[in-house]
Amino acid sequence: MSLVTETVDKNERLIIAMDEKFDFAKVQDFKLAYQTIPEQVNIVEVNLAKTEYMDSSALGMLLNMQKSLSHRNIEFKITHCRPQVARILQISRFDKKFTIS
Repeated sequence: MSLVTETVDKNERLIIAMDEKFDFAKVQDFKLAYQTIPEQVNIVEVNLAKTEYMDSSALGMLLNMQKSLSHRNIEFKITHCRPQVARILQISRFDKKFTIS
């Protein structure tokens, strides 16, 4: 798997840490990362600290995750963005759907 997941804060926060590339090749792994999360999770954080490249399919994966979990009261965060990735998210107006830091 090219990404790492962990639950922290008494299983209330799921962190999905992506690697250097967040692209179509990660579709299956990304989906598996959030598909069966504990019921007590109320924050899903996608950590992009290592991510240097993301394409439009990555944006789609983020939206699909949000849609898939829309029946739950979950806050979605995208954290530790490098400047070039933050710019992509800003241009795509993802700051309207996600907390970005």
